[in-house]
Amino acid sequence: MAIAQADFDVLWSIARQKDERLHTKTDYAENVLLPHSLGEGGERTICLRNGLTLIIRSGRLRQSLVVDHQHESDFPLVAKFYVSGFSKVKTKGARLLQVEPNYTEAAGYHYLYYLPGITEVEEWPGDEPCQVVMILAQVDYLRSFQRANIPLATPLKQLLENSYSTPPFHQSLGRISPKMHQVLQQILLSPHQGMVEHLLLESKVLELLALQFTSMSEDVPTAKQVSFRAKDVDRVQYAKELLEQQMCNPPSLAELAQLAGLNEFKLKQGFRHLFRTTVFGYLYDYRMAQAQNMLSSGYMNVAQVSAQVGYRSPEAFSTAFRRKFAVSPKAYQLRQKRY
Repeated sequence: MAIAQADFDVLWSIARQKDERLHTKTDYAENVLLPHSLGEGGERTICLRNGLTLIIRSGRLRQSLVVDHQHESDFPLVAKFYVSGFSKVKTKGARLLQVEPNYTEAAGYHYLYYLPGITEVEEWPGDEPCQVVMILAQVDYLRSFQRANIPLATPLKQLLENSYSTPPFHQSLGRISPKMHQVLQQILLSPHQGMVEHLLLESKVLELLALQFTSMSEDVPTAKQVSFRAKDVDRVQYAKELLEQQMCNPPSLAELAQLAGLNEFKLKQGFRHLFRTTVFGYLYDYRMAQAQNMLSSGYMNVAQVSAQVGYRSPEAFSTAFRRKFAVSPKAYQLRQKRY
């Protein structure tokens, strides 16, 4: 059974009465911990320059939590990167052209949204490790970079040109790229403090925004863009599902194409079109996302996780994991246990 917003507020109040230290603040950062009755971990908010805010959520709830979000009219542009975990979101009110009424945000994917005046109901699952990095950017600051003839996706271009007439939007931008993963790990594992940390985090936040905006601009249609029929998209999706189901013993490219009813060229182009990666690049990303979740659970050691995601040796798995996340599987698992 999920905890509703009102119950959450009551449990929070009880924890404060018990003198649980839930809130600390420095010159530019604010840390809020979950009460012990609700779970482990919490949220860190770091105020950077020029209206940029970095929010890092890490932890695990004891049971599901349902939270209402009533967004203000001056809502910023939000970039969200799910390192682990997931949440389900329902959008209240009238049907919106660029916002689905129900959607899920999941591990390994990144999102960009602008939701002024919108009410959402978000459900966070219990007993599920979750780590999310969010960047809040004021539109006026982003507009200072805007120049004519820069290829941008339509919602972002509209927002930078005139935020007052831009309809709300929520866009899934696909899987987090290897470069994004590297920058995220540099943010999450920063060894610095004070001004040095502040400078590093600001540079990495801007780098993530640049990578995400580039990812969006690559999706702007061009005359040379490959055309896919609906049945081809379904077949590529089926090939993706086969890869996920058989990640420990995946078929060859030729076998996968035959199983999906496509030729190899169409299969490769389909993966680049839908998932912005190669067929086996997708398999690698999927294996690493599954490995992250298994390591975070704490129920398996590195060797066991290695076998579960299809690696013949822990050494090969560790090399692949470090290449993806810039940290060893063991170090990652030990870090998760601290939340």
